[in-house]
Amino acid sequence: MSIPSTDGRSVVVGLGNPGPRYDGTRHNVGFACLDLLAKRAGMRFADKRQHVFIGEGSLAGQGVVLAKPRTFMNASGLAARYLLDRFGVRPERMLVVYDDMDLPLGALRVRAQGSSGGHNGLNSINAEVGTSAYPRVRIGIGRPAHGAIEHVLAHFSKEEQAVVDEALGRAADAVETWLTEGIDAAMNRFN
Repeated sequence: MSIPSTDGRSVVVGLGNPGPRYDGTRHNVGFACLDLLAKRAGMRFADKRQHVFIGEGSLAGQGVVLAKPRTFMNASGLAARYLLDRFGVRPERMLVVYDDMDLPLGALRVRAQGSSGGHNGLNSINAEVGTSAYPRVRIGIGRPAHGAIEHVLAHFSKEEQAVVDEALGRAADAVETWLTEGIDAAMNRFN
């Protein structure tokens, strides 16, 4: 994978569920990462579109669109399709940040492409975009013994939140590395 060009924008999508009820839940770590990136860049999610909240500006010296879908997780593909169409970017220039139950709490995995692993947000994106060939940053939320739905919609304990906060910082660093140096550098540094 090549480094995103400096004359065009890249898109970073954080997955989560909209609304205050879901703030701080495990399923919303993608939103939390985007909030951190927006804070670093001095951006706001001021542009409200049909399927997505958008912040535009510069991050790590690169033109970027930060996006949080306004749809629920299982319809995230509507936002991804809109973003690719609106900004004229190819899927390999759209990085998706999301939660992963198959990773231990706080672990990160950066990939150039891959399967959905059963994640409903990625299933929706793959269906709408027609490919799974887009980069992603997975943030581990751990797997419960039972009750996956309850787990992803639960809030972190105080102890868990400290681990997640550190992981969110590393995930944001991985996104910035992808923007400036490309996916291979991000995978080498953060996997």
